Amino acid sequence: MASEQMTPSSYIEHHLGFNAKPVGDGSFWVLHMDTLVMSAILGVVIFGFLWWVVRGATAGVPGKRQAFVELLMEFIDNQVKSIFHGNRHAFIAPAALTVFVWVLFMNAMDFLPVDIMGKFYHNVLGLDHWRSVPTSDVNATFALALSVWVLMIFFSIKVKGLGGWIHELFCSPFGSNPLVWPANFLFNLIEYVSKPLSHSLRLFGNMYAGEIIFLLLGMWAATGIAGTIFGALLSAGWAIFHILIVVLQAFIFMMLTVVYIAMAHESH
Repeated sequence: MASEQMTPSSYIEHHLGFNAKPVGDGSFWVLHMDTLVMSAILGVVIFGFLWWVVRGATAGVPGKRQAFVELLMEFIDNQVKSIFHGNRHAFIAPAALTVFVWVLFMNAMDFLPVDIMGKFYHNVLGLDHWRSVPTSDVNATFALALSVWVLMIFFSIKVKGLGGWIHELFCSPFGSNPLVWPANFLFNLIEYVSKPLSHSLRLFGNMYAGEIIFLLLGMWAATGIAGTIFGALLSAGWAIFHILIVVLQAFIFMMLTVVYIAMAHESH
């Protein structure tokens, strides 16, 4: 839908609308099909590409694709090694690679032109609402953060045992005196609740704000010749700056994932 045929509020509302499918009567569960489908497609394509490159890797002089993947894997491995001092190759390093690459490419969908993709979804696929950026949906970022949170609890119980984990909940950080058990538990409860919230909202907030700015610049480009010129220049400048945001947010999300899981292996 062309931006010049809409008011600013309806233009933004249209592009920020989800392709929502209710589950049952829709009173509780609603699936954002665009978030689910785009996340799945990106996961299959990106990790299919990495599998294809690794499967064809040689011990000789690597090609460009193999060299790029090796640099990426070495970079992630070095970051994990600086934080986690156990057997990182068993799970932590592969998980960090998965999180970084997947979040990076979900973020990178923000570079697709909003109006052009909107026309493609409408005219070719017959979809009135379809968002290309999964990480601009708080449901997606919270699901990722919640998965990391579950892994954190899993590894904490695996390393310390169920009794050790419960003991840590009630006896850290203020000691094992029964009088401070409530304070210890409350302190740890706040920590457990705040981690997935901060982990998810940081990524969501940055990607959502970036999407809003692209929409505002798109509206400016529809105000006339001068607006088109300045809108195009500003959009190009913001896109260049947004490259840093896209990569940095994927890196931060990956590093926090490693930090949280590494903390689960340690005792207070």
